Amino acid sequence: MAEAADEAELGLVECRVCFERFGPDGQRRPRNLPCGHVLCRGCVEALGGPERRRLECPFCRRPCDLGETSDCLPLLQLLELLGPGGLNPSALGRAAGGPAPPRLQLSLGGWGSLLNPTGVAACRSSGRLAVAHDGKKRIHVFGPSGSCLQRFGERGDADNDIKYPLGVTVTADGHVVVTDGGDRSVKAFDFDGRGTLAVREGFCLPWGLGATPECDVMVTDAEAGALYRLTADFGKGELKKCQLVRSKLTCPRGVAVCPSSGAVVVIEHLNTKGPSSCSTRLKIFSADMTLIGQMDSFGLNLVFPSKIYTTAVAFDKEGCIVVTDVCSQAVICLGKPEEFPIFNPLVSHGLTYPIGLTYTANNSLVVLDSGDHSVKIYSSA
Repeated sequence: MAEAADEAELGLVECRVCFERFGPDGQRRPRNLPCGHVLCRGCVEALGGPERRRLECPFCRRPCDLGETSDCLPLLQLLELLGPGGLNPSALGRAAGGPAPPRLQLSLGGWGSLLNPTGVAACRSSGRLAVAHDGKKRIHVFGPSGSCLQRFGERGDADNDIKYPLGVTVTADGHVVVTDGGDRSVKAFDFDGRGTLAVREGFCLPWGLGATPECDVMVTDAEAGALYRLTADFGKGELKKCQLVRSKLTCPRGVAVCPSSGAVVVIEHLNTKGPSSCSTRLKIFSADMTLIGQMDSFGLNLVFPSKIYTTAVAFDKEGCIVVTDVCSQAVICLGKPEEFPIFNPLVSHGLTYPIGLTYTANNSLVVLDSGDHSVKIYSSA
């Protein structure tokens, strides 16, 4: 470990422009350029000139705006581990004693298979994954080994038509439920692709989905600012109740339900202009839909080293809230609702634009990366 630390200090923790050691604060804070090179904040600002608007990477000459740079989270974590004088034994002890980070086990899909994917969900009983995308057949079902078992949801098919899928979940009884932005509906299918239920009335723009342990489905309505609970017999195609459980939400999209406690977390988008100019907010509710916590991008930025723009959320088997962050291209654990928020990056490299997240029954982490049109599965050990 001492040799590894020495090599890290020589090759990683110095700015290659000014050759000063990176630091967690001020002008020495490491910043990512869009091209992938890392400079300290002082050099970034110096290269941007007096107006501090645009700069050119000194290594590859790619131009960018200062607003396109972001904190380099892996380096910040390494600096914490190394400490001001080199290797930090106490930090190393925490790292050695804590859970091992997940490692990439399998990658599915790709450009030739998935087109602009929008959602991913796991069936806890069978291990199958349902992926919603914009290809000819909107839903791909992958088996535990990664093989494609089924494709369905072709647009125009009278029996299983899906016009534009926005979200997907899988109920405990094995039904694939999809929000369709094309006709503003919620549709349910079995794993063979047979449509069993379509709810086409009452929604303005249904978006996110989360299945409860009781086989109910939580649905966000981004345009109406609402959260609904659907109770149905999906096998018989009978809708029993569509209940409004929360209103006056701000453009709610992603939603997740904790399998153990029944807690619900919703992602609100506070502005719709894009990650560069807007922020997101997480609202956490108890099983009886009492608000127990919330935090937006600005508040998280006061606690953590970078702005978090959340695109997807899930609960792990311990009941911790896990989110995707497209600003740092990472997956981050924010802790349990009662301790929210902590900051524990789970995946900090290898992702391009993570927009979907789920866990399998064996606690494998599944990330949907729309940047390279793939599903990436990480083992928990």
